[in-house]
Amino acid sequence: MVNSTPYIGRFAPSPSGPLHFGSLIAALGSFLRARSMNGQWLLRIEDIDPPREIAGASDQILSTLAAYGLHWDGSVLYQSQRLEVYQQQITQLLGTDNAYYCQCTRKEIKAMGGSYDGRCGRLTQPHKVGAIRIRNHYGVAQFRDQIKGSITVNSQFAAEDFIIKRSDGLYAYQLAVVLDDIHQQITEVVRGSDLLEPTCRQESLFKLLKQPNPDWLHLPLACAEKGRKLSKQNHAAAIDVVKPQASINAALAFLGQAELPPETQVSKMLEQAISQFDLSKVPRQSEILLVP
Repeated sequence: MVNSTPYIGRFAPSPSGPLHFGSLIAALGSFLRARSMNGQWLLRIEDIDPPREIAGASDQILSTLAAYGLHWDGSVLYQSQRLEVYQQQITQLLGTDNAYYCQCTRKEIKAMGGSYDGRCGRLTQPHKVGAIRIRNHYGVAQFRDQIKGSITVNSQFAAEDFIIKRSDGLYAYQLAVVLDDIHQQITEVVRGSDLLEPTCRQESLFKLLKQPNPDWLHLPLACAEKGRKLSKQNHAAAIDVVKPQASINAALAFLGQAELPPETQVSKMLEQAISQFDLSKVPRQSEILLVP
């Protein structure tokens, strides 16, 4: 674990649509945590998956955050501007035999039992093209979450040689997020509980790169129905940018925090929310069903 002083947190949305209530929970939760720790709150746009992105969504996200008084520190980091950094790291990993090319299809992996067995990494004549997988030397299967305590994930998932560059040439989330957290010197990652399992893979990559991992804090997910989180993919409604007070109060209540007078200016609401933010009141469960 890294020293949490000085604190640096971040919010890292993907530009696949407008911010919805689930996005607001992650944004507000990470913002309040950072500000309550007298720390920085950085903004990163995870725009490395063009097929899933919507034109204009990045600018819309920025304007929505501004309307909600969620002002970030420094300049916005766009992952699309860091592709050369990702490639340099992959080249280094390939050169040190810490990564390799894999040509296994999803059908073949399903036949392996659903978990990739590392076969392409054992070839006497390695592939020269295909997806690129990390040699997962560490296979971290357990970590500590600031809310939930000790978390243990499926050992097969944890030990798998996971993809860091896809066969279509796009860089994988696991690689980009770790390199960006290192670059921005993030001391604590506050995000949704849908990323609990991938945290183990990220810890394994931090270890491989000989870098300290940040602390982890996973917030509960807002779900329209059990097991189905609010997301851009399932067309969750965009939050109101004209009168954000009601949504801010709803998000505060979701996070177990005291609601504030809705007629107050947004900036004043956030000042009070920061001053009374209590991490111990954030629900420990991984998801919360929203009652219509």
